[in-house]
Amino acid sequence: MRKIISTTNAPAALGPYSQAIETQGTMLFLAGQIPLLPNGELVQGGITEQTTQVLENIKAILDEAGYSFGNIAKATVFLKDMNNFAAMNEVYGKYLGDIKPARSTVEVARLPKDVQVEIEVVALK
Repeated sequence: MRKIISTTNAPAALGPYSQAIETQGTMLFLAGQIPLLPNGELVQGGITEQTTQVLENIKAILDEAGYSFGNIAKATVFLKDMNNFAAMNEVYGKYLGDIKPARSTVEVARLPKDVQVEIEVVALK
């Protein structure tokens, strides 16, 4: 059983995919979120502002599905520049520091709309 999760409190998908898919009512797979405002505009600022917006988008989707940051089991962070790791990690820690889900962080050559960060998560109930 698959349920598509969608909210107007986060930016719409940029292509043929869903913001999130819930399976069996116990697992939630969020598509990678980039620092777009819910209206689709790119957030202004650097890695701190971009990471904050990404996590706010993740929060909105989790809320829509009845999950929270405490349900996140795995996160994958894609950075345009690994030199931004410490700044991203500081913001990430404010949202997920006590929860400590498993995480991978990788540097990538390019992200959609040339943003600096993208984060995807898997959450469990």
